[in-house]
Amino acid sequence: MKTIKIIIGIISAFALAFFLTGLIVKKTDYTAEVVVNKSIEEVFSTFNNSKNIKNWIPEIKSIDVVSENPGKTGSIYKIVVETQEEEITMTEKVLAYVPNEKVTLFFDAENMLKRDDYVFTSKEGVTTITLNSSCQSDSYIMACMFPYFKGTFREQDQSYLNNFKAYIEKQ
Repeated sequence: MKTIKIIIGIISAFALAFFLTGLIVKKTDYTAEVVVNKSIEEVFSTFNNSKNIKNWIPEIKSIDVVSENPGKTGSIYKIVVETQEEEITMTEKVLAYVPNEKVTLFFDAENMLKRDDYVFTSKEGVTTITLNSSCQSDSYIMACMFPYFKGTFREQDQSYLNNFKAYIEKQ
Protein backbone atom coordinates (compact mmCIF):
# COMPACT_ATOMS: atom_id res chain seq x y z
CA MET A 1 0.00 0.00 0.00
CA LYS A 2 2.87 2.34 0.80
CA THR A 3 4.34 1.74 -2.68
CA ILE A 4 1.03 2.65 -4.33
CA LYS A 5 0.86 5.91 -2.34
CA ILE A 6 4.40 6.79 -3.42
CA ILE A 7 3.62 6.04 -7.07
CA ILE A 8 0.40 8.09 -6.93
CA GLY A 9 2.33 10.92 -5.25
CA ILE A 10 4.99 10.91 -7.98
CA ILE A 11 2.38 10.84 -10.76
CA SER A 12 0.47 13.66 -9.06
CA ALA A 13 3.65 15.75 -8.78
CA PHE A 14 4.40 15.27 -12.50
CA ALA A 15 0.80 16.11 -13.45
CA LEU A 16 0.87 19.24 -11.28
CA ALA A 17 4.20 20.34 -12.83
CA PHE A 18 2.80 19.73 -16.32
CA PHE A 19 -0.36 21.78 -15.74
CA LEU A 20 1.53 24.56 -13.97
CA THR A 21 3.73 24.89 -17.06
CA GLY A 22 0.75 26.25 -19.02
CA LEU A 23 0.12 28.87 -16.34
CA ILE A 24 3.72 29.95 -15.94
CA VAL A 25 5.09 29.75 -19.51
CA LYS A 26 2.81 31.68 -21.88
CA LYS A 27 4.99 31.35 -24.98
CA THR A 28 8.01 29.39 -26.10
CA ASP A 29 10.85 31.43 -27.66
CA TYR A 30 13.91 30.19 -29.52
CA THR A 31 16.47 31.25 -32.12
CA ALA A 32 18.03 29.60 -35.17
CA GLU A 33 20.67 30.94 -37.55
CA VAL A 34 22.41 30.12 -40.80
CA VAL A 35 25.21 31.77 -42.79
CA VAL A 36 24.79 31.75 -46.58
CA ASN A 37 27.63 32.41 -49.03
CA LYS A 38 25.53 34.64 -51.28
CA SER A 39 24.66 38.34 -51.45
CA ILE A 40 21.89 39.64 -49.22
CA GLU A 41 19.82 40.69 -52.26
CA GLU A 42 19.92 37.19 -53.74
CA VAL A 43 19.24 35.50 -50.39
CA PHE A 44 16.32 37.78 -49.53
CA SER A 45 14.77 37.49 -52.98
CA THR A 46 15.04 33.70 -53.11
CA PHE A 47 13.86 33.27 -49.52
CA ASN A 48 10.72 35.34 -50.12
CA ASN A 49 9.74 33.80 -53.46
CA SER A 50 6.89 31.43 -52.57
CA LYS A 51 7.60 29.34 -55.69
CA ASN A 52 10.93 28.30 -54.13
CA ILE A 53 9.80 27.40 -50.62
CA LYS A 54 9.06 23.74 -51.39
CA ASN A 55 12.77 23.33 -52.15
CA TRP A 56 13.70 23.69 -48.49
CA ILE A 57 10.46 22.88 -46.68
CA PRO A 58 9.47 19.59 -48.36
CA GLU A 59 6.35 19.09 -46.20
CA ILE A 60 4.58 21.99 -47.93
CA LYS A 61 1.93 20.63 -50.26
CA SER A 62 0.49 23.95 -51.50
CA ILE A 63 0.55 27.70 -50.99
CA ASP A 64 -2.46 29.76 -52.08
CA VAL A 65 -2.78 33.53 -52.01
CA VAL A 66 -5.73 34.70 -49.92
CA SER A 67 -4.85 38.39 -50.31
CA GLU A 68 -1.62 39.97 -51.46
CA ASN A 69 -0.76 43.57 -50.75
CA PRO A 70 1.75 45.77 -52.54
CA GLY A 71 4.86 45.84 -50.36
CA LYS A 72 3.87 42.41 -48.95
CA THR A 73 3.00 43.59 -45.39
CA GLY A 74 -0.52 42.44 -44.60
CA SER A 75 -0.53 39.72 -47.26
CA ILE A 76 -2.26 36.48 -46.27
CA TYR A 77 -1.57 32.98 -47.59
CA LYS A 78 -3.18 29.58 -47.04
CA ILE A 79 -0.56 26.85 -46.67
CA VAL A 80 -1.22 23.12 -46.62
CA VAL A 81 1.47 21.03 -44.92
CA GLU A 82 1.59 17.27 -45.22
CA THR A 83 2.89 15.48 -42.13
CA GLN A 84 3.24 11.75 -41.61
CA GLU A 85 -0.13 11.58 -39.87
CA GLU A 86 -2.27 14.23 -41.56
CA GLU A 87 -2.62 17.37 -43.63
CA ILE A 88 -2.55 20.61 -41.70
CA THR A 89 -3.97 23.82 -43.14
CA MET A 90 -2.54 27.01 -41.76
CA THR A 91 -2.82 30.71 -42.42
CA GLU A 92 0.30 32.81 -42.86
CA LYS A 93 0.16 36.58 -42.48
CA VAL A 94 3.07 38.87 -43.34
CA LEU A 95 3.40 41.25 -40.39
CA ALA A 96 6.54 43.05 -41.58
CA TYR A 97 8.46 43.11 -44.85
CA VAL A 98 11.56 45.29 -45.16
CA PRO A 99 13.52 44.36 -48.32
CA ASN A 100 16.98 42.95 -47.61
CA GLU A 101 16.50 43.42 -43.86
CA LYS A 102 13.62 41.53 -42.29
CA VAL A 103 10.44 39.50 -42.73
CA THR A 104 8.03 38.78 -39.89
CA LEU A 105 5.45 36.05 -40.43
CA PHE A 106 2.54 34.95 -38.24
CA PHE A 107 1.18 31.42 -38.60
CA ASP A 108 -2.15 30.16 -37.29
CA ALA A 109 -2.04 26.37 -37.51
CA GLU A 110 -5.04 25.06 -35.62
CA ASN A 111 -3.86 25.10 -31.98
CA MET A 112 -0.43 26.58 -32.69
CA LEU A 113 0.14 30.31 -33.07
CA LYS A 114 3.68 31.00 -34.26
CA ARG A 115 5.56 34.20 -35.00
CA ASP A 116 8.76 33.98 -37.07
CA ASP A 117 10.97 37.05 -37.30
CA TYR A 118 13.69 36.55 -39.93
CA VAL A 119 16.50 39.12 -39.82
CA PHE A 120 18.94 39.32 -42.75
CA THR A 121 22.41 40.81 -42.25
CA SER A 122 25.36 40.95 -44.59
CA LYS A 123 29.11 41.26 -44.23
CA GLU A 124 31.56 41.02 -47.12
CA GLY A 125 29.12 39.24 -49.45
CA VAL A 126 28.07 36.66 -46.86
CA THR A 127 24.50 36.78 -45.53
CA THR A 128 23.34 35.68 -42.09
CA ILE A 129 19.70 34.78 -41.55
CA THR A 130 18.65 34.88 -37.91
CA LEU A 131 15.27 33.48 -36.94
CA ASN A 132 13.67 34.64 -33.70
CA SER A 133 10.59 32.53 -33.18
CA SER A 134 7.85 32.30 -30.58
CA CYS A 135 5.05 29.74 -30.25
CA GLN A 136 1.95 29.80 -28.14
CA SER A 137 -1.43 28.13 -28.18
CA ASP A 138 -5.03 29.06 -27.62
CA SER A 139 -5.47 25.55 -26.17
CA TYR A 140 -4.40 25.22 -22.53
CA ILE A 141 -3.20 21.61 -22.91
CA MET A 142 -1.08 22.51 -25.96
CA ALA A 143 0.32 25.53 -24.08
CA CYS A 144 1.42 23.11 -21.34
CA MET A 145 3.24 20.95 -23.91
CA PHE A 146 5.07 23.59 -26.01
CA PRO A 147 7.91 24.35 -23.55
CA TYR A 148 8.82 20.66 -23.53
CA PHE A 149 9.08 20.66 -27.34
CA LYS A 150 11.22 23.80 -27.63
CA GLY A 151 14.26 21.78 -28.75
CA THR A 152 12.18 19.98 -31.39
CA PHE A 153 10.81 23.28 -32.73
CA ARG A 154 14.30 24.81 -32.87
CA GLU A 155 15.73 21.69 -34.54
CA GLN A 156 12.99 21.72 -37.20
CA ASP A 157 13.48 25.41 -38.03
CA GLN A 158 17.28 25.02 -38.05
CA SER A 159 16.85 22.12 -40.47
CA TYR A 160 14.75 24.32 -42.79
CA LEU A 161 17.38 27.08 -42.68
CA ASN A 162 20.10 24.52 -43.44
CA ASN A 163 18.00 23.21 -46.35
CA PHE A 164 17.63 26.77 -47.64
CA LYS A 165 21.40 27.31 -47.45
CA ALA A 166 22.04 24.10 -49.41
CA TYR A 167 19.40 25.05 -52.00
CA ILE A 168 20.59 28.60 -52.68
CA GLU A 169 24.31 27.80 -52.62
CA LYS A 170 23.77 25.16 -55.35
CA GLN A 171 22.47 27.84 -57.71
